[in-house]
Amino acid sequence: MVDPRTPVIVGVGQFTERLGDSGYRGMSSVDLAAAAAQAAVENTDADPATVAAAIDIIAGTRQFEISGRTPAPLGKSDNYPRSVAARIGADPARAVLEVIGGQSPQHLITEFAAAIAAGEADVVLVMGSENTSSLRYFADREDKPDHSEVVGGQLEDRGYGYDGIFDEYTVTHGLIGAPVQYGLLENARRARLGLSVADYRQAMAELFAPFSKVAAKNPYSSAPTERSVDELATVTAANRMICDPYPRLMVARDQVNQGAAALIMSVGSARELGVPEDKWVYLRGHADMKEQKLLERADLGASPASILAVHEALRVAGIGIDGIAAFDLYSCFAFPVFNICDGVGLSTEDERGLTLTGGLPFFGGPGNNYSLHGIAEAVNEMRDTPGRFALVGANGGIASKYSVGIYSTEPADWVADRSADLQAEVAAFPAVAVTEQADGAATIETYTVRYDWTPHTGVIVGRLDADGSRFLATTTDEALVALLSGGEPLGARISVRPTEKGNRATLA
Repeated sequence: MVDPRTPVIVGVGQFTERLGDSGYRGMSSVDLAAAAAQAAVENTDADPATVAAAIDIIAGTRQFEISGRTPAPLGKSDNYPRSVAARIGADPARAVLEVIGGQSPQHLITEFAAAIAAGEADVVLVMGSENTSSLRYFADREDKPDHSEVVGGQLEDRGYGYDGIFDEYTVTHGLIGAPVQYGLLENARRARLGLSVADYRQAMAELFAPFSKVAAKNPYSSAPTERSVDELATVTAANRMICDPYPRLMVARDQVNQGAAALIMSVGSARELGVPEDKWVYLRGHADMKEQKLLERADLGASPASILAVHEALRVAGIGIDGIAAFDLYSCFAFPVFNICDGVGLSTEDERGLTLTGGLPFFGGPGNNYSLHGIAEAVNEMRDTPGRFALVGANGGIASKYSVGIYSTEPADWVADRSADLQAEVAAFPAVAVTEQADGAATIETYTVRYDWTPHTGVIVGRLDADGSRFLATTTDEALVALLSGGEPLGARISVRPTEKGNRATLA
């Protein structure tokens, strides 16, 4: 029998509304999260009102509309977690709003599972949502709803958490938005593997086509349509280039209205509240790691800190990668999936599959909250197949943060992880020198092209011939942009010069 302080996930819930479906309401982020939270409470098979009243902590991921300093277009709650709590009849002592990043759902699950094990909490609801579909739907309409709410009360707002993800230097050079950021990582990996542009795009399509098959069968998917490899790899008007190397169908689908929630409690509380044991799923393995800053990484085409997190979570669970029966690997783009496969020796064609939801390009990319849907699917999968293990890998920033959870119905007492100690290993990784104001002859280390800018703009990470230091530069030079978008620019000779608005590159 496990210790009564052992944390278990006892309820999960999801909600999706699709633009174009009958009954589409253009819901607020609060209402989306509340629908998922209510589903999670009811999923416990205990009395929903009693379970909701027992929640002593509610923790929310941060949706896009409150992830920056600009006002929320349709208004917002002054206390997102407490607005959700009120909808389901909960009045927790503590409300938490997490920092940005796709790692945040798994990070919160791990953090508050540990708090329960330590006796610092008994019942915790982790929830989140994204309402980008509503924001876009009402953007040009006269009948805009008002999603403003004033509820007050205690709130532990942890801030945006931008540190280590981007700064003035990266923003000046166009690293705004995930596609351009991950395009640099993707092409750096392509350089290491020695693949052509066409071969790498084919590999991405072969990775993602099976994801779309899963999404097509998932009732919570935002885009439940199966896509073929050719359909994903072929650039057309409907599958236009976003940023190299990505056509539209291979980037996270961000126009979604989705919510997800998970309810965690101690084994003792689960017994007291009457939650049946067949609902209990244990967090058997876990780890949280942060990567080096982008430009310091020795290999821009890899994220070794993420691999450390996976290995540590497996160690805590007491199993190897072969002991995992199901995976949900964060898939905003191909790179985070490829990186884990590269690092742990997992085939991209593994018969176990690499997603339980269908992945961010097809299931949907609900901002920072995607992996809470992955966790919900993992919990349900483990309940359906008792005794097996599922691994959820949650990625945030520019492969900046990675949180891993391993789930099973197989009981075991809580085991702490060594993430803090392992972080010292990351701090000791070799770091590449950076020259912010670059001048002289250089070569292209990696690159992307912003097709969403007029004129099309190349974003380059280069190395100076003089000292091998790394720099960022942009270019609108026709010859260089033509090479970046239609040739093989890796290793190409360029000239770079500093300006008041950042470094500019031209062909040498």
